[in-house]
Amino acid sequence: MELKLAKTAGFCMGVRRAVDIVLDIAQHEKGREIYTYGPLIHNPQTIELLGSRGVKPVNSIDEITDKKNAVLVIRTHGIAPVERKKIKASGVKVVDCTCPKVGYVQAIIKKHTSLGYTVIIVGDREHPEVDALLGYAGDKGIAVISKEDVDALPPLHNVCVVAQTTQTTEDYEIIINRIRKSYPDAKVFNTICSSTQERQAEVVALAEEMDAVIIVGGKNSANTRRLADLSCKQKTPTFQIETASEMKNIDLSPYRKIGVSAGASTPNWIIDRVMDMLASGQRFRLKMKDFLLKIWVAAVKTDIYSAIGAGCLCAACVMLQGQSPKLSDIAIASLFVYGMHVLNRLISRKPSGFIGSFREESYRRHSVMYRRLAIISIVIALALAFHKGVLEFTFLFLISLAGVLYNMKILPAGWRFQSLKDLPGSKNISMAAAWGIVTAFLPTMTSSGFFRPGMVVAFVFAFGLVFIRSAMSDILELQSDKLIGQETIPVLIGENNTRIVLKIISLSLFAVLVFSYLALWVTLLGLLLAACLLYVWICFIVCDRKSGLSGAVLEGLLETMYIIAGLSALIWSFF
Repeated sequence: MELKLAKTAGFCMGVRRAVDIVLDIAQHEKGREIYTYGPLIHNPQTIELLGSRGVKPVNSIDEITDKKNAVLVIRTHGIAPVERKKIKASGVKVVDCTCPKVGYVQAIIKKHTSLGYTVIIVGDREHPEVDALLGYAGDKGIAVISKEDVDALPPLHNVCVVAQTTQTTEDYEIIINRIRKSYPDAKVFNTICSSTQERQAEVVALAEEMDAVIIVGGKNSANTRRLADLSCKQKTPTFQIETASEMKNIDLSPYRKIGVSAGASTPNWIIDRVMDMLASGQRFRLKMKDFLLKIWVAAVKTDIYSAIGAGCLCAACVMLQGQSPKLSDIAIASLFVYGMHVLNRLISRKPSGFIGSFREESYRRHSVMYRRLAIISIVIALALAFHKGVLEFTFLFLISLAGVLYNMKILPAGWRFQSLKDLPGSKNISMAAAWGIVTAFLPTMTSSGFFRPGMVVAFVFAFGLVFIRSAMSDILELQSDKLIGQETIPVLIGENNTRIVLKIISLSLFAVLVFSYLALWVTLLGLLLAACLLYVWICFIVCDRKSGLSGAVLEGLLETMYIIAGLSALIWSFF
């Protein structure tokens, strides 16, 4: 069966901006008590995670007037001027996260009420955004949501019409036409957010193309409900869910093609879990081009693909130094990487079950099996290293110990950083260093001595490639990393700056490979490995949340750069 994810699914610009601002405050003003004026967004899971970062919603300024160190965040919906004045008078520090699109509607209302217009707001009277907009209109504002509401309006002069930014375009047009019959001279503004319009248009297209549609989002999210209503209007079976767990109660077996979209307040990891459950559930099977593609996705989810990639990278690094890779060296690299990746995922797992989107279900269900396999893998890797020599065993034991200690609280209590993983950017650097050691250093350290130019080049290549993949993966998980407080490089310097740094690293690696070959430090394979760097640039373009690809597929595409290194080595071996 076929599964299709809408490209517009997930956080809109306004929600992403608000969440980023709040998390920046939580990160940089740790002594502050952070409050939001009402729930920041309409998604309970995100609100729960924000709560774990110390962000609490309040319904009135009176709840925090005695909090001298408080920060009050105005959410995307905005607030009425009267409330704003009350907050300002309280002396509490205010951070305004009103969506710019909502601010535009507020400005229209403010201008036209001052000119004597009566403002008709098409939207849900009980919605926080509409409530705030009515505050700007004062006694000249009227909220309507249906044709019947319009028919009940009294005679009016100088009418101005605006829409709640998340209104449905079709419904707004119907109500506008009704208003114009009663008030032909009404000034009408299309204030529906462009992001909302794109999202709604894509849902309509999905509903027309697919046999059924799943809309993911909070039960209290108005824009999510409208997406579901739009899909239903196309006579397509539609299911609105809040989390992936609700999928267990839905029978999708009658449908061949399933479309998925999500509200503007739905985070990426919830969408990924829904996609993963759809793809792997017993009641629904994703249509694959062939059986191998299905196996590939399963390997990515279980970290087996990472282990295979480590083996390929090891073979490439050894041959780059002019030596023949041994099966034991490839096995050590693969087993070590598999074991450490799995252990660190299990150790770093949050109490809420947050382990990383598409892998969550499998790791939660089979945690005991994963733990045993990881320990066995590391033990076998250590045994193979011991068989090679004491020096190899010692190095592998030390980096294995460092890997285990990485997530443990080993630093003094009271310090900002309790464990190595708390150090900003440490994950990317430590992972790249560990991969570099087991793929480029350990396999040749005894037979070739220490720090030969070729060995250094191989280590730098492996380190750089793994660093790029790790950072690009973190870009995909930027939203969730910010929410759980993981200070990865993209969190620290931003997505755009991270991409610039990674492009500089990839170009530098290319220069190193070319120079090293010309200097006779490495074999001709150095030039062939430029294919990996070309693939990296393809990933810069393809591996993006807006691509509509699932998290597992995006992760698999990134890890394929290691496979390309192995294929390059295989091609070179025939020369």
